[in-house]
Formats: sequence, C-alpha cells, structure tokens
Amino acid sequence: MTSYGLKQRFSTVVVYVFLGVMAFLSIFPFLWMVIGATNTTSDIIKGKMSFGASLLVNVNTFLTQVDAPLVFWNSAKITIIATVLTLLISSLAGYGFEIFASRFREKLYTLMLLTLMIPFAALMIPLFMLMKQFGLINTHIAVVLPTVASAFIIFYFRQSTKAFPHELRDAARVDGLKEWQIFFLIYMPVMRSTYAAAFIIVFMTVWNSYLWPLIVLQSNDTKTITLVISSLGSAYYPDYGAVMIGTVLATIPTLFVFFAMQRQFVEGMLGSVK
Repeated sequence: MTSYGLKQRFSTVVVYVFLGVMAFLSIFPFLWMVIGATNTTSDIIKGKMSFGASLLVNVNTFLTQVDAPLVFWNSAKITIIATVLTLLISSLAGYGFEIFASRFREKLYTLMLLTLMIPFAALMIPLFMLMKQFGLINTHIAVVLPTVASAFIIFYFRQSTKAFPHELRDAARVDGLKEWQIFFLIYMPVMRSTYAAAFIIVFMTVWNSYLWPLIVLQSNDTKTITLVISSLGSAYYPDYGAVMIGTVLATIPTLFVFFAMQRQFVEGMLGSVK
C-alpha cells in the first residue's frame, strides 16, 4: 500500500473515531436519563450508571404527583396549534417577500431580520402587559400568539422559495388560478420538504418552551409538561426518579416527530424541491 493510501485510511479512521465520540456525547444525556428513570433518587445523586429496579415505583410516583393526561394534552394542544399557525403565516410571509416585488420590500425584510437580535428577555414585560390588557393571562392563547410570526421561519421560507420554479406559477396564472390557489395548490405541495423541516423546528421549539409559558400560565390546569417537570425538580425534596420518568415521557413526542420526518427534514434543510 502506498503512503497516500495509508494517509487516506488513517484520515478515514480519525474521522470515524471523531464522529463516534461526538455521537456518544450526544446520546449520553438521553442514555443517562433512561438509566436514571430506573433508579432511586439516592442512586441518581450518586451517579449510578447501571439499570436499577425502581422503574415501576418511579412511574407510579410520577402519575400520583402529576395529572399526566392533562399536562400532555395542554402541551400537545399548544404545540399543534402554534406549529400549524406558524407554518401557515410564516410561509405566506416568506412566499410574499420573495415573489412580490415592491419599493419597500427589502427594507421591511431587513427590519424584520433585525428583530432576531432582540433577546426575548427584553420582550417579556411588554408582551405580558399586552396579554394582560387583552385578558389572555393564564390562557393557552397567550402562549401561542407570540410564536405565530417567527422571523427565523419567515427567513427560512424565503430562502427556500428562491428554489421554487417560477415557471409553475406563470403556468398556473395562464390556467386562470388566483394567487391563493397557486399558494395552496402549487406552492405548498412542491415545498413539502421545506414544510417538513420547518415543522420539526417549530414543533420542538414550542414543545420544549419554558420561560414564556412559565410567565403566563399560572394555574395547574393550564400548565405544560415542561413546567410540571421543572416544579417536580425544584421541590424541597425532589424525587429525581419521577423527574427522569417525566423527562423521558416528554422527550418521546419530539423523537417520534423527528424520526418520522427525518428524510424530509434533511431534504428541506438542503433546499430540495421536487
């Protein structure tokens, strides 16, 4: 074997070792969480890294302390409504910014992108006062409304729309379709990979959101799974086994959504248009 072949094989081995280490570091927190769900609180604190026999006890403790169907329903309702509205409104905005030309389009678009630089902490008090004026405090609507116009998702859809074949739009216009028909009947099916990638991003963001729901959701009947798990972990004597059970259960929906749509996610992130 030549020296070039040895160098190439060595570089391949280094790459695979590096990727293996990174994959382990990425998976380790989830693995530790699953193992912790089977152990007692004292074992978790000690850092025990082997499966225990307390799984059923932890499940029973979690279900006793938490109204699991209610909090999962709250999280699912908020996430699904927010995701659907965000995709609809943000894709309409991204489509409009790219397709329709105007004198102030780029200035307005730049101004919108500048809002990404504003930290959410600077918006919390104005948003809270606004929701209070509309009487939406302690309602799920207050959680959904700030998410439906996402500057990042609008940016993502506009960039993806650059790959949208304009010939399809022109042909649809010749056939007599109105602009809203072109969007719903032509654009959305063609850009389904983009929608799938955006769906995963928005779904995970809303499902895992913590700070804003913590501020506006004040009663136990309206709280989401992230808030409930946080309250379990901040108790005076926290039961970490129950916390781990709740965390594992809260992770399952996001894992399911990602693995069910991972192919479309990769296509959407690469800008695939079929």
